[in-house]
Amino acid sequence: MSRAFNRVLRAAERGEYPKTLKFIWKRWYQAISLISSERAFAFMNYGYLPPDPVPLAAEDEPNRAFIGLYHQAVEGLPLAGARVLEVGSGRGGGAAYIARTFAPAAVVGADFSSTAVKRARRFHADVPNLTYEVGDAEALPFADASFDVVVNIESSHCYADVPAFAREVARVLKPGGTFTWADMRNPAMLPALDTAFAVPRLEKVAETDLTAGVVAALDATDGDKRARLARYRWAGRVLQEFAGVKGSVLHKGLRKRDVLYLARRYRKS
Repeated sequence: MSRAFNRVLRAAERGEYPKTLKFIWKRWYQAISLISSERAFAFMNYGYLPPDPVPLAAEDEPNRAFIGLYHQAVEGLPLAGARVLEVGSGRGGGAAYIARTFAPAAVVGADFSSTAVKRARRFHADVPNLTYEVGDAEALPFADASFDVVVNIESSHCYADVPAFAREVARVLKPGGTFTWADMRNPAMLPALDTAFAVPRLEKVAETDLTAGVVAALDATDGDKRARLARYRWAGRVLQEFAGVKGSVLHKGLRKRDVLYLARRYRKS
């Protein structure tokens, strides 16, 4: 089973079989969302630890590594009173952090996993101005020009049609709005990524290589992940690969820079 999952990861790194991989990822994330009902599993990203620690509320400290990806994504953006959409919101921890921390008018999390959306709604029911909807990134169920900011964290590698996703982002963004993205790519895939995001009215304004900080986060959370995953021995090896523990395909790839973790910001003209 772990060998099969490794092959899926390798194919994803190379951008192969996008429609098949989307089918597999959707069912995998549905299954992952069923494994645990704990709010402690509200984040599903690999994390990022910046050189300078981010000030956090006490309630957020246990999730420091995972919040790091969201903080860098929105830091400096005019979020107060803004409408924010997260595409690929998973169990909702990132959208909830943004809603609680930056005083937006509304935050909407959209995810193609109905199970993840149900979990997110339950985990974060106490956060005002926050909703979660089932939605496909390649055909978003929202009106044109309805959001000031679109956030996409560690999700686009699961999509079958990244250009369609980029067109949808441009469609739902208001003029002057910001699209902030972070994800992994094999270096050979970067020209295709540039082409996919070359959408009319979307202008790239910043790019940052987060790889070292993501590896630091994986290392910092390794022991805790292993302890949690030990409860699920029936799928332990597969879950460890998915979680990026030390020695996994992903961890090795990031450490050797065979896989890069990048952050980008685009502005809609």
